[in-house]
Amino acid sequence: MNTYLILHDIRSTHNVGSILRTADGFGVIKVYIGGYTPYPEIVNDTRLPHIRTKLSSQIAKTALGAEKTMHIELYEDITTLLQELKGKNIHLVALEQSAHSKPISELQRPTEIAIILGREVEGIDPEVIAQCDEIVEIPMQGQKESFNVSVAAAIVMYELSR
Repeated sequence: MNTYLILHDIRSTHNVGSILRTADGFGVIKVYIGGYTPYPEIVNDTRLPHIRTKLSSQIAKTALGAEKTMHIELYEDITTLLQELKGKNIHLVALEQSAHSKPISELQRPTEIAIILGREVEGIDPEVIAQCDEIVEIPMQGQKESFNVSVAAAIVMYELSR
């Protein structure tokens, strides 16, 4: 199975770094980064040098080199990206709690799948969820209602690897 991740509007550089490290460990093909999600230095980076250096350094603290080994692609518009992926028959999955989500154990396993991870507090925009083929959530057993986004990403990547 070819797995892709879409990081949309994730604020924390540490979460981004951790997700990149885990994605490398699970053999994710590509990580798409957009919205206000910080990203490590890339080829032809147009950000101001001090911003590029600061964000790359912060991401590297948790990515531990995966920021250099993972194939990262920036996107400007999430709707356009999702349409392009659908056009390639990539199954789009939102990792989000909603009235229409199902347990992660029931996740479909097509040949190619893209998992969308969203904002740490508010979650994925409803407009983005509406474009997905499937919505899954990680069942919770304790008092908390959700996992940290990097932990949730690791859980879904593990589930897909089984």
